[in-house]
Amino acid sequence: MLVLAIESSCDETAAAIVRDGREVLSSVVASQADTHAIYGGVVPEIASRMHIESIFSVVDSCVKQASLHTSDIDAVAVTAAPGLIGALLTGLSFAKAAALALDKPVVPVHHIKGHVAANYIAFPELEPPFFALVISGGHTLFADVRDYDEMEILGSSRDDAAGEAFDKVARVLGLPYPGGKAMDELRALADPKAESYRLPRPEFPDAPLDCSFSGLKTAVINLYHNALQKGVELDRALLSRSFHEAVADVLVPRAINGARACGRNILAVAGGVAANSYIRQRLTQAAEKEGIKLYIPPLSLCGDNAAMIGSAGYYAYLAHGGAEFDLNAYATMSPSETF
Repeated sequence: MLVLAIESSCDETAAAIVRDGREVLSSVVASQADTHAIYGGVVPEIASRMHIESIFSVVDSCVKQASLHTSDIDAVAVTAAPGLIGALLTGLSFAKAAALALDKPVVPVHHIKGHVAANYIAFPELEPPFFALVISGGHTLFADVRDYDEMEILGSSRDDAAGEAFDKVARVLGLPYPGGKAMDELRALADPKAESYRLPRPEFPDAPLDCSFSGLKTAVINLYHNALQKGVELDRALLSRSFHEAVADVLVPRAINGARACGRNILAVAGGVAANSYIRQRLTQAAEKEGIKLYIPPLSLCGDNAAMIGSAGYYAYLAHGGAEFDLNAYATMSPSETF
């Protein structure tokens, strides 16, 4: 089954063609990062307009790259939630129009399920059930993946997502947007013998898999501003390393403990923050120590892309079929819900 997939939930306009949920025939991503870098973050109105400008050419390039004709496509999958509502509606409107013109079903996909499905592309042997950690710019959550289109959220951030905290701390440190890669590179410059800055690692006894990054972000910002006001030179590389350590100390034990609590010996990680080298290293060390099989997709599948939507869309179609054409987009929606 050939699925044309469209992703436009934030600031990447992406299209891909995926066969049977596992094989990527083509994938095209048009990033808006350089445009939004001027403002230090994504501007929703600009993102929506840029999606409108580029979506046709992205899809057209995707079909040509796969050496296919549009008549070869069996279904059109599209991210319908969650995300920036204007950006989502651009992709959804195009997908519905394409499906209607081709007389093919349109399949709504939850963005989080898409991130998890990136692992199905990277690792053909991976099958549910397993435990998942999703860490991105907009989401940080722990989920028990029971089937391809069924997952239960067992913990999440109560405020900022990990990726959001990375971007905001990076901005304070004078690093470019998006901040994750720049923060990772700066961390590597820190003196390995230097003592880390003391930063908080919140815990919630009533919900052990819940986490928080707002206080951590604020603590870094306060450290930086206090040093600036006192005329003290702050070690930016060491502060970046300290921030990384705090984030990993929050994420890694919860991922391992969550997998153990669900009786899973497989942990799959997904999302843009999964590209961070320090986070990957800490997860790898912990999984090896605990005897848990770890899956982390390659960097090309960590950020937003349409290939993951095509994979998730294939399994969503097998589970539920196509949707009605009055399908709407939703800025917020739990992965446990269905369209």
